Amino acid sequence: MDNVAKLKRLAQRHTVDTRRGERIVWRRFGDGPPLMLLHGGHGSWLHWARNIQALSRAHAVWVPDMPGYGDSATPAEPTLASIVCALEDTLGQLVGSDTSVHLVGFSFGGLVAANLARNRAKVSSLPLLGPAGHGGNRRPRAELKSWRAAHEQHDHAALGAAMRHNLWTHMLHDAASVDDTALHIHTQACLRARFRSKPISRAGDLPGLLAGYSGPLLLAWGEHDVTAEPSRAVQVLAHGRRDCRTCIVPGAGHWVQYEAAAETNALLLHWLESAEQRHQEN
Repeated sequence: MDNVAKLKRLAQRHTVDTRRGERIVWRRFGDGPPLMLLHGGHGSWLHWARNIQALSRAHAVWVPDMPGYGDSATPAEPTLASIVCALEDTLGQLVGSDTSVHLVGFSFGGLVAANLARNRAKVSSLPLLGPAGHGGNRRPRAELKSWRAAHEQHDHAALGAAMRHNLWTHMLHDAASVDDTALHIHTQACLRARFRSKPISRAGDLPGLLAGYSGPLLLAWGEHDVTAEPSRAVQVLAHGRRDCRTCIVPGAGHWVQYEAAAETNALLLHWLESAEQRHQEN
């Protein structure tokens, strides 16, 4: 977990209040064109633990705990719109409402990013990793285990076993990827999650949202992502788009940017560079 400790030391922490009084915590790394990273449901900013340093070499990386997660306040209302509003408000305070930003989203964060891309005037590109809301089939590996009783009873062994099982079942494909760092990140994020994203993620609103966004779009999944059938999701979400790249990362599960960090970092950096070049040419 040395990398997590290092990231916490390197982070420039910004606590920003929305106009409705919600306190949202952002962390910034590096300098350059602004890049926003949105974590998944039952997640935190550390969903990007293996990506922040690589991406921050060329960008100002802004990573929030979304409302209802981690260090941020619970959203004013238990809705997706409330989360989007709080992030849009506080991002505008941090980088300016007229500043072009890359919006990168993972899982539920992909759905949030798509909403922001539809609302925000200037979006450099929209890379989505294993995005929720696609409306297609899922392919569950096994049943998730409940961990709340173990937590309430302070049974650390049972809590760890349930979290490890759930990571392998839902987030990571290779059992060897369920390491101590992944277990720590996932456990702490689950314990602090106060927003229920599952019904929103399953609602299937992403295709309609993307229809309202005409800019550069990157869609990527791990080959073994249990939340989607990647080849089918590609057909639905990329159909008819002129400026869209799709990628299925071999050997990886849902948490693709953790399990296949090197491949995902290279994919994102190349995509971001090409998107910025096209923007300058236009």
